[in-house]
Amino acid sequence: MVKKTGVYICTGCSLGESLEIESLSKVATKEGKVPVCKTHPFLCGSEGVELIKSDIENEGVNTVLIAACSPRVNYDVFEFDSVIMERVNLREQVIWSQTANDEDTQMMAEDYLRMGLAKVKHIELPEPYQGVNMVKTLLVVGGGLTGMTSALEAAKAGYKAVLVEKSPALGGWMNGLFKQVPRKAPYTAPEEVDVAELIKEVEANPDVTVYTGAEILEIAGSPGMFDASISQNGATITERVGSVVLATGAVPYDPTKLDYLGYGKYENVITGLQMEEIASKGKIVRPDGKEVQTIAFIQCAGSRDPEHLPYCSATCCVESLKQASYIKEQNPEANVFVFYKDMRTPGQYERLYQQVQKDGSIFVRGEIKGITEDGEKNLLIEATDILSGATISTEAVDMVVLANGMVPTTALGEDFAAKADTEEDKKDDGPKPEVILKSNLLNLSYRQGPEMPTLKYGFADSHFICFPYETRRTGIYAAGSVRAPMDELSSIEDATGATLKAIQCMESSAQGMAVHPRVGDMSFPDFAMSRCTQCKRCTVECPFGAINEDDKFNPLPNPTRCRRCGICMGACPERIITFKNYSVPMIGNLIKSIEVPDEDEEKPRILIFACENDAYPALDMAGINRLKYNAWVRVIPLRCLGSLSLVWIADSMSAGIDGIYLLGCKHGDDYQCHFIKGSELAEIRLSKVSETLDRLDLDSERVRMDQISITDYDKIPAMLDDFAAKLEELGPNPYKGF
Repeated sequence: MVKKTGVYICTGCSLGESLEIESLSKVATKEGKVPVCKTHPFLCGSEGVELIKSDIENEGVNTVLIAACSPRVNYDVFEFDSVIMERVNLREQVIWSQTANDEDTQMMAEDYLRMGLAKVKHIELPEPYQGVNMVKTLLVVGGGLTGMTSALEAAKAGYKAVLVEKSPALGGWMNGLFKQVPRKAPYTAPEEVDVAELIKEVEANPDVTVYTGAEILEIAGSPGMFDASISQNGATITERVGSVVLATGAVPYDPTKLDYLGYGKYENVITGLQMEEIASKGKIVRPDGKEVQTIAFIQCAGSRDPEHLPYCSATCCVESLKQASYIKEQNPEANVFVFYKDMRTPGQYERLYQQVQKDGSIFVRGEIKGITEDGEKNLLIEATDILSGATISTEAVDMVVLANGMVPTTALGEDFAAKADTEEDKKDDGPKPEVILKSNLLNLSYRQGPEMPTLKYGFADSHFICFPYETRRTGIYAAGSVRAPMDELSSIEDATGATLKAIQCMESSAQGMAVHPRVGDMSFPDFAMSRCTQCKRCTVECPFGAINEDDKFNPLPNPTRCRRCGICMGACPERIITFKNYSVPMIGNLIKSIEVPDEDEEKPRILIFACENDAYPALDMAGINRLKYNAWVRVIPLRCLGSLSLVWIADSMSAGIDGIYLLGCKHGDDYQCHFIKGSELAEIRLSKVSETLDRLDLDSERVRMDQISITDYDKIPAMLDDFAAKLEELGPNPYKGF
């Protein structure tokens, strides 16, 4: 398209009183040779928006550059169809963080306007990806409470669902319960299991196709175009689906590993699941047939234990309280002991806890030291009281019930090592392979492995704080106890949330849009294959498995799997990967548009490459809170720090920039990085930058990286001052003026 650019400078929010607006206009009209440049005191108001719309309709403006507030605000106000639109942040990151009417503040504002002009010159209107035979059918894997709820919620929302359950019948874990924990007032007694009603509702719904006694043989394709091969009764059925909800749940922690608590050693030490089986038969008797008069429940049996399950399994306390009520209902005079570390009964479950206390159960906060057996197979428990430190010994109890925790099904299976086809892939300085197990749940036809990459305890989640339900495979969502330990009510809520996400994915994919976190982004990576060297960096480093490979190791992109992070772009040494609105040359031209003062002016320049997900918002927050920071700074937001190309480091230093500061999301076990590995990959790449700087005869301390979250905004001024002090110590960049 032949671009006609209009620059619109807001003078409201103190911009007009803090900056020389006329000088900014000259930057646009004389330097940028922009045909339309206008100012307005309230650009985000109806009159200001109409001004822009009028120029689009009547003056032929098709490229709009708004110099006003942060692009993180008023994004819904400045929406114009079929128009290239870019924002220049003069409010939060200039006048609110710098001194008004100061020469350095004016220079900063003018640089940002130049950078905006350089950016729009290289932006092309994205053309949304159009898939082939895209559908809006949801595949749900797992037919328990969570899976059935997910399928029904999809059907109620007007979408078709395919439900696959490996067992002969639906119901899952709920089928093994004698009674369920209370879900309605007064929340003081167990309730009859109502899963049969849910099963009937699912089986009667015409929009839900149910396959029981079935398994997923393979899932190939991408969002909107997944092809699922399902094996049932020796036949293979293929269903095309738009997205997937993984609801395969969890299994009890292996009790044979709890021999220190007597399991497997003493016949009358059982698990919570065995207790449900015994209760469902009528009178509660222990395995050797003796009626139970005295019983002990041991909480956190293997849970919250670094040698077994380091986490809390969420439901154990409430399930044990429910089972304690079984005993009291059978015999109100029975003795019930509950040994616990911390009693966790969130929400209305507290009422059940209070009722069990009123019924006479004895609660002991203690650590189990040992369990022994007498001659009549009764059990003796010795524990240490956590509060007093005293040793507690019980009289003989008839039976001990272990509340062993839950293990997600994604944590089970044989190790699968992600492909490492070349020696370069195996180098220690590259990204570590993802942990993927062959658990036979989804059997994905992905280059990166057949199942979900998981968090450290095996749960299939991605970024649990900002993006619940999402996995690291776009279009596949986790719900229920396969995502995190949770109870029945939470699983129902989880299923609804995951289904909504899956529906959003199908709808967005059909329109060629990204789902998360760059919601609505219609760009996708373009590969100049003629220059590809088959190095496989893009396939190895993509955190979402968006790129497969053909037989000759050429990348095979799957656009609807892509989350538009640009990590593949930063990984590619040949720079063959670009987006229509984000590319290596584009950022290079932003760098070159910054006016770098000569050495004599003693005005160093610090270039910040800021992750748009945490670091850029943190800089905005600093401005909102009127925290003043160094005027030498110029900020370039990146989609993800993982999209960083080392070329930009060389470009910046060659242009005379004195220092480069990389600000990315926190990364580690909890995966705070919004693109999972982006910040970590940037750190790995930065470790190789010394060679580039040495080649330029520059000190490697001119480049620094820090991890930052939005809440760290108050630390920014000190961080920048510390870096500026280091640069003063190093002296000016010797490339100034070249």
